[in-house]
Order: sequence, then C-alpha cells, then structure tokens
Amino acid sequence: MTPSEYTRFRGELGQSSGLQSWQYRQIEFMVGNRNRAMLRPHAHQPDILALLESELLRPSLYDEALRFVARNGVVVPRASLERALSSAYELSDGVVAAWRIVYEAPETHWALYELAEKLVDFEDYFRRWRFNHVTTVERVIGFKRGTGGTNGVSYLKRMLEVELFPELWRVRTTL
Repeated sequence: MTPSEYTRFRGELGQSSGLQSWQYRQIEFMVGNRNRAMLRPHAHQPDILALLESELLRPSLYDEALRFVARNGVVVPRASLERALSSAYELSDGVVAAWRIVYEAPETHWALYELAEKLVDFEDYFRRWRFNHVTTVERVIGFKRGTGGTNGVSYLKRMLEVELFPELWRVRTTL
C-alpha cells in the first residue's frame, strides 16, 4: 500500500492501533511481556480491561516453561518461579545458569533443549514481525503520530528492544 492509499482511509481508523489493540496486548501478556502500563489504552472498555487484567493473573508461556524446567530436575531460582505474575519479568542470572545446564547437555535434557529452541524461534519470528511493522509504518506515514496516540515510529522502534525470553538470549554468551 502506498502512502497516498493509506492516507485516504487513515482517518477512519480513529484511535485504533495494531500494537495497542486488545488482541495484540493479550498475546504479549500471554507470552510474557507483562507491562501494566499497556492496560491504559483499554481503560474505557471495562470488559476488555477485565479480560486483560485476568490474563495478567495467569502464568505466561515463559513462566510455564520455567516451571517445566524445574519439574524436570534443573534448579530454577525460587524467586523466578514464585514471582508476582502480573509484574514485568526480570532477567535472572540463576535462570541463565539453569538454561546453561540444559544447553551444555542437550542429549540429557532433550525436551528442555527443544523447548528452549522453540521459544527462541518464536521470539525470533515475533521480533521480525515487529520490525516489519515498524518498517511498514515508517514507509507509509513517516514519523507522524500513531493512530493509537503513540509517537508512531519512535514508539515502535522502542518495542523492538523488548525481550520475551531474556535468559535464552543471554545463555548463548556463557556457552
């Protein structure tokens, strides 16, 4: 789509935004990007807000992955397993150490190793989608304000830095 074509209907989008849609937010919450500030754009819709808040009370995909690692005999720090689910996940050196055990002996921990690599694949694809979205927005509207009220491209570029499974990226440095 060219900038001219997009400009013809952009006004019809109102305040909608792909990255601020409740569906996108729910996906991010489900996989592990727990940023409570992202609830604000939905404050005017009590039903959607309740749905998103309830998602924050459930373990994320990464929380479940770490629990699986622990259930399979690899020590995962208690603080990471018992963290406040609605809070943003914080990088843990102890979790890096747990993944290192898995990566140093994949034949012994095959299910965990395969899970780790699938999570990295998922995040790789997710990052590419974000990058493609930023590039498309910049190509079509330049540096105009985003339809969702954000700073547009500059906001989207900051989203490129969000990591869903930080220890799985850090463990590679320790091997």
